[in-house]
Amino acid sequence: MTGFGAASLPLIITGKTMAMVNVECRSVNGRFLDLTIRSPEEARGSESAMRELIGKKINRGKVEFRVHIHRDSAQNSTHAIGTLEASDLSQLATRINQQVLTELGALARLAQAAIPDAKPLTTADILRWPGVMIEESIGAQELNDAILQAATQALEALSASRQTEGAALTKMILQRVDAMEQIVHRIEPIIPQASKIYQEKLAEKLTTILAGIDQQGRSISKDEVADRIRQEVVLYGVKIDVAEEISRLSTHFQAVRTALSKGGPVGKRLDFLMQELQRESNTLGSKSVTQETSDASMELKLLVEQIREQVQNLE
Repeated sequence: MTGFGAASLPLIITGKTMAMVNVECRSVNGRFLDLTIRSPEEARGSESAMRELIGKKINRGKVEFRVHIHRDSAQNSTHAIGTLEASDLSQLATRINQQVLTELGALARLAQAAIPDAKPLTTADILRWPGVMIEESIGAQELNDAILQAATQALEALSASRQTEGAALTKMILQRVDAMEQIVHRIEPIIPQASKIYQEKLAEKLTTILAGIDQQGRSISKDEVADRIRQEVVLYGVKIDVAEEISRLSTHFQAVRTALSKGGPVGKRLDFLMQELQRESNTLGSKSVTQETSDASMELKLLVEQIREQVQNLE
């Protein structure tokens, strides 16, 4: 099932520095759970707990979680350079990686020499350059708690999104089940008459066989007569009784409705029921003695297939 969720959680590192923990998650259709977590290096320790958290809520779908940790140090530093006293600037300078800054200056001069028209780096460009600012570390437990809390909120938003799609799929499935039930109700009254017609045709055929004449008018032996009678009796037994298939179809229709009404994870249960409905529809077609029951079998199989395609996406 498809869906999207996101959550952000502020995290105070020091009195003046804040980090924002952002978690985004999205899912697309899939028969099994295919989970991917993308996070920065400092958040890798939380991935195992995230997988456990997600696995309790989601069983199917291709799911991706992204964790971002954004510090506002560059913005604070830019503001500080323009407003703080000299003593404060000296303390602020300790947050700059001098080696990376020196290497960046050398690279900038080389680029300027190679491309004279290139614009020089701005202060903001320099401060945003990876590694220039020494980021204040966040406590492992504090960061883990913040990530899991944001992931929980994002997961709730994702679940709400998936539930909206699930409600639409439930409506579609119930419509198809109603349509299949109407097909069964339509053919039930004609089955006794169809059976009677089949019995009459069989009686005529057996009368001819007992007379020792085959369908081409040729004489046949007693052994051949006995063998032909056995074949026709077996075929009659197979063709004449579809009450069991009709009963099973009705039972499966009710089982689908019950599963959907209970809620919760129903995908695998419905997938099994679709297999059973397909089997009974096939059997009904193989036992068909009229065009009406053959057509009904085909219609049932088409509706079952339509549901099966969607059921594979349900949680």
